[in-house]
Amino acid sequence: MDTATPAVTVALHDGASVIASCGQVDARRHGELLLPAVDRVLAEAGVKLDAVTGVVVGVGPGPYTGLRVGLVTAATFASALAIPVHGICTLDGLAYAAGQDGGLEGPFAVATDARRKEVYWARYEDARTRTGDPAVDRPADIAEALAGLPVVGQGAVLYPDAFPDARGPEHVAAGALAALAAERLAAGQELLEPQPLYLRRPDAQVPKNYKVVTPK
Repeated sequence: MDTATPAVTVALHDGASVIASCGQVDARRHGELLLPAVDRVLAEAGVKLDAVTGVVVGVGPGPYTGLRVGLVTAATFASALAIPVHGICTLDGLAYAAGQDGGLEGPFAVATDARRKEVYWARYEDARTRTGDPAVDRPADIAEALAGLPVVGQGAVLYPDAFPDARGPEHVAAGALAALAAERLAAGQELLEPQPLYLRRPDAQVPKNYKVVTPK
């Protein structure tokens, strides 16, 4: 599952292929949409939740509120079912899908919407190989560095002046995350801890100056 972008996406994977998936784009309703999506995927596959043997969750980067919905839900399922939970960088999932479904070869970049007129982004040598850590920047500030490269994701679509060669997919799909995780686990690679990759402070801030309302 992944809620790091406006897409709320869930898939069920049997270790070899995706057997059911569900996705909806709505940046404001992650908490409302995720569990019904899980129910739909399980129903489509004809299995119960207790058949699940592991959880893969996108760790971002992404906005604070949406990202934590998926991470908390994944951790809750893992705890209740006593199964492992694995993290995957959301940008890695987009890159993998671009290679598998879109036939994109490297090098290229991935960019998602970070709001505040910024993008979360990373460069890739190919669909499986990221060449540096994810970052958050204004599109104009990285346009020169990514000049001539295809850029996958909603970030490229939103800022065509900075990223003229925009490619799909626009949003991450949980099926790609699951397939990438299965591939890495089969190769004996360690996956990420299911901890959020925020890259910056949350949009919501605690007020610095409280009005005193208690009696003296």
